Amino acid sequence: MEVVILAAGKGTRMFSKKPKVLHTIAGTPLIGHVLESALMLAAQKIHIVVGYGSDQIYTYFKENRPQQNVIWSVQDEQLGTGHAVQQACPNIDHDATNNQVLILYGDVPLIRPETLASLLSDADDKTVSLLTLITTKNRGLGRILRNDSDEVIAIIEEKDATDAQKKITEVNSGIMAVPASLLEPFLRRIENKNKQSEYYLTDIIELAVADGYKINALTIDDEIEVQGINDKTQLALLERHYQMETVDRLAEEGVTLRDPRRVDVRGELICGEDVVIDANVLFEGSVTLGNNVIIGPNVSIKDSTIGPDTKILSGTIIENSKVGSETIIGPYARLRPGTILKNKVKVGNFVETKKVVIGEGSKASHLAYIGDAEIGENCNIGAGTIFCNYDGATKHKTILGDNVFIGSNSTLVAPVTLSDNAFVAAGSTVTVEVPEGSLAVSRVKQRNISGWKRPKKPSGG
Repeated sequence: MEVVILAAGKGTRMFSKKPKVLHTIAGTPLIGHVLESALMLAAQKIHIVVGYGSDQIYTYFKENRPQQNVIWSVQDEQLGTGHAVQQACPNIDHDATNNQVLILYGDVPLIRPETLASLLSDADDKTVSLLTLITTKNRGLGRILRNDSDEVIAIIEEKDATDAQKKITEVNSGIMAVPASLLEPFLRRIENKNKQSEYYLTDIIELAVADGYKINALTIDDEIEVQGINDKTQLALLERHYQMETVDRLAEEGVTLRDPRRVDVRGELICGEDVVIDANVLFEGSVTLGNNVIIGPNVSIKDSTIGPDTKILSGTIIENSKVGSETIIGPYARLRPGTILKNKVKVGNFVETKKVVIGEGSKASHLAYIGDAEIGENCNIGAGTIFCNYDGATKHKTILGDNVFIGSNSTLVAPVTLSDNAFVAAGSTVTVEVPEGSLAVSRVKQRNISGWKRPKKPSGG
């Protein structure tokens, strides 16, 4: 079996410079969802027909799916779906015994691999398999024509249909499987004598019937599964449907969701037992939550692992980080890439970390920036502390031993090391090593000037 994915359309109603198939659902381009379904069918070859914005599509595959061996074809002129499939024909193995060509669409992202497997289950070299849909929302869709024996005999596009035919509620999904040996001969016989002056792939059905081949129609009633995306309204509809399916699955697995309608998963989310997720939470990439993790409202977590019994408080942003167990983060903390928090750490409100390892039991409760640092166990980072890691050209590292205390409003100028049990007085600027057990004080001596007169505004001012 080989798969052809049609992805040449511009998507004029998307009002975007980006090709339609690169718009996303759950953070993944539409064509990415279709490709995943195709890969689950173990296709021998995957062909993608591109046109508008092909360079952007090539770039996406190069950067995000470099391991996929895709055979590319280009449709320079938009002359219909039949013409699009013709562009892939030179690369299809037409001589292999019972080789099926499954035709998919890059803008139909929620097609299930199980449905496609069912469609292919009865395919043979004398059968054209067709996926149809029963729906009352049939406007703009091709109607399935059947004879008195209920056999499919043709597909009529709406613009070419009679008033009676327009009332038919069985419609074409566009998805079909055609024996490779028949595909190219059928395509050569298709004509563009219709109101669109296009070469319709659907005309294959009438040709196959005329030549005595069987049409195997698999009929479904899930409109969303075969919904094509033509505008941003449809994109939003499928996004919400996808998200609700995802959170329903999480709930079935035991996750407590305070408001399932306001949780978005754009990637893979793995949860342990007794996980609680509040409203307006966004997960991106690969995220793992351990047992008893509690996520507060308005939290964003991307490509990170959160250990068991950890609490993420409201407004926190976590990206490319690893968080240990029994840790408290937030509210309004930001963990940037490269952050590693050991167990029982506290990173409080308005604390930002980046490329840092914070040891067990250490805490930065509020208002601090900690970047390019290695912090030992049971350290305290006071409010207003800044790790000055950048000299204008190069990043440098700050190292803290165990039980180090940093007083409020202090500045640590890297590279610098503070050994075990070091203590930094509030308001100090540390530029040299602090030995073990030492107190670092770096302040201008305070002066009190008696009789000080406060400035006054000039009279009449």
